[in-house]
Amino acid sequence: MLLVWFELLARLREFAVFWTRKTSPEDCGCAPTEAERAQFTAPMSRRGALGVGIVGLAALGTGVVAGVAPAAFAASYPSWDDVQRAKNNEAAKAGEVARIEGLIAQLTDNVNRTQAEAQRLAGEFFVAQEAFFDAAQQAEDLQAQADQQAADALDAANKAGKVAAQLYRNGGDDTAMELFFAGSAAGADDLLARLGSMDKLVQRNGKVYAAAIAARDNAQALSDQAVVAREERDRLKAIAEDAMLKAQDAAMAAQAALDQQTSHLGELQAQLAALKDTTASTVKGYQDGVEAARKAKEEADRLAREQAERDKANAGAGGGGGGGGGGAPAPSGWARPSSGRHTSGYGQRYSQCGPNYCASGFHRGVDMAAGCGSGIYAASAGVVTMAWPYSGFGNYVRIDHGGGVQTSYAHMSRIFVRAGQRVSAGETVGAEGETGNSFGCHLHFEVYVHGSAVDPQPFMRARGISV
Repeated sequence: MLLVWFELLARLREFAVFWTRKTSPEDCGCAPTEAERAQFTAPMSRRGALGVGIVGLAALGTGVVAGVAPAAFAASYPSWDDVQRAKNNEAAKAGEVARIEGLIAQLTDNVNRTQAEAQRLAGEFFVAQEAFFDAAQQAEDLQAQADQQAADALDAANKAGKVAAQLYRNGGDDTAMELFFAGSAAGADDLLARLGSMDKLVQRNGKVYAAAIAARDNAQALSDQAVVAREERDRLKAIAEDAMLKAQDAAMAAQAALDQQTSHLGELQAQLAALKDTTASTVKGYQDGVEAARKAKEEADRLAREQAERDKANAGAGGGGGGGGGGAPAPSGWARPSSGRHTSGYGQRYSQCGPNYCASGFHRGVDMAAGCGSGIYAASAGVVTMAWPYSGFGNYVRIDHGGGVQTSYAHMSRIFVRAGQRVSAGETVGAEGETGNSFGCHLHFEVYVHGSAVDPQPFMRARGISV
């Protein structure tokens, strides 16, 4: 039995050294190094262009996305004087009608093509982003398991190492002999009792030693798996980044095409109607109609914004939510993005299904509902990086707040901001709706830290806001 005891002591000496030197996880290779941890939380590079809208500005002028026609095509639009002259000349009228019909067709085709390409690339970005999120979560889970196993190994080594280190410091084998022969045995029974106690001690320490070895090996295996998972995460991160840039270019080009169509289509259609009109209606009457329609749209936008501001003021007076109501900034500089009640939280949930789609079983944001058309507000100051329809999110806005933090706002009925625009905390960025994959009017609000979605509730709570 003494031989067994001394053999166990020899094996425990490596843990004694481990325990006395308090080996770090980096030394044993059981956990990620500080460099690895920093890389794991590094922000997704957006190449500097996204925050200031440079990519979008390039798209406005050149239509750089493959398969997307330039938003602005060379066109000379007719003036109302041109229309008046053509209307007074039958020969010129036919040519002007054909010209205007061609311009209308070009505008419409340009919008349709750029929007279709933008939707396609937005879908690719969505898929790539979800794959990156899943891979990042897997890498994080594996690393957490590796860290736990490393802690277990250290705990077991401490338990065994304390005994072995003490014996080692006090003279090693001689100490074990002293423990065994200390005092005189009262008789055979007493000697057998001591042998039995030593047998139990050897057995117990043997189990501790085995547990420590197993935990250490598991920690190393899981750490190796985490390294592979991080490599896959980084590969998917690069794919998602590239998809995001392409989607943003395409969305900018589509927005520019739509702006151009909005700017010219109504007038072209009115000019065409004036040319085809054989009654006594004047060209000026059609021109006035275009101006009246423009003013009506501006008024509708103004009323929508004012309603959103009234919602914010009413919610602020009611004190709904930490830091005041929706849109009311707290001392932290953050604001509640909606005055609505919390309807769904972050994390695993029951997957709802509608006629056309099923919601994800993992919810990467929180939902708030204040009513269709209610205001949606920037959670903090920052730069708008996305402001357009985005896959199942519907009308979507994303804001970069700096420091690796972004927030997003989905399912809006209307968007009041543009990519590249700087907004302040609590500024109205849109109106609540049910665009995209939605089961009713609400705001889906997300928070990203260094490219990964996090639970908005504790994040906002730390800034004095409840969501």
